Amino acid sequence: MKSLNSKHSSIMDFKKKVYKFTQKIPKGKVATYKSIAIAVARPQAWRGVALILSKNFDPNIPCHRVVRSDGNLGGYNRGGITTKSKLLRSEGVKVINNRVDLRFFSI
Repeated sequence: MKSLNSKHSSIMDFKKKVYKFTQKIPKGKVATYKSIAIAVARPQAWRGVALILSKNFDPNIPCHRVVRSDGNLGGYNRGGITTKSKLLRSEGVKVINNRVDLRFFSI
């Protein structure tokens, strides 16, 4: 059984990996919560990715570039989906009915 320190360390490592990957999403592109989970070697942890990003207020981590697997914008903790949509559009991502066509804008 893992100790509390070990478990806390594992969670912090996961969080750092999520933030690091999210920082690499270029303007004009998006990633999905699931694709980030897969990229950081935790393929079943897409909800964990969403939870981590929902608590992010660091402007250097562009969590507005992360969407659901169906292209739906999902949530945004800095102004809701209206703000998320405006930010993505300002970066060249086409948003229609609060969805992004992942065939064209996914990394």
